[in-house]
Amino acid sequence: MHRRMPSFFKYLIVGIFNTAIHVAVFAALQAAGNDQVFSNLVAFIVALSFSYIANAWFTFRVPVSLMRYCVFVAGMGSLSASLGHLADSRSWPPPLTVGLFCLISLPLGFVFSRWVFTEKRRWISR
Repeated sequence: MHRRMPSFFKYLIVGIFNTAIHVAVFAALQAAGNDQVFSNLVAFIVALSFSYIANAWFTFRVPVSLMRYCVFVAGMGSLSASLGHLADSRSWPPPLTVGLFCLISLPLGFVFSRWVFTEKRRWISR
């Protein structure tokens, strides 16, 4: 069934699980007494790693590779860090930053993921 599902819908499903993983890891690390920077960084890495594997296998049906993973982490991490920097410089409240990131990262993340996972680039698919 999922072979006929549009790739954006598959990406959305992976994104829902990605968000749940991020929130769960962040909450667990906060409950363990860690600060927000550490908790969010670890939660981001864990959730993004899941997202990479799930999108490679489920959404785009391509093999995983270290280079593709590094490009994916760098791209999505840059988007997250850039928005965080903008939010800090404008003194936005955290809920606005998180909400805006969710809205922005869905379409931009999908376009970027399609570029990473489907384009034939020798340097990225090794």
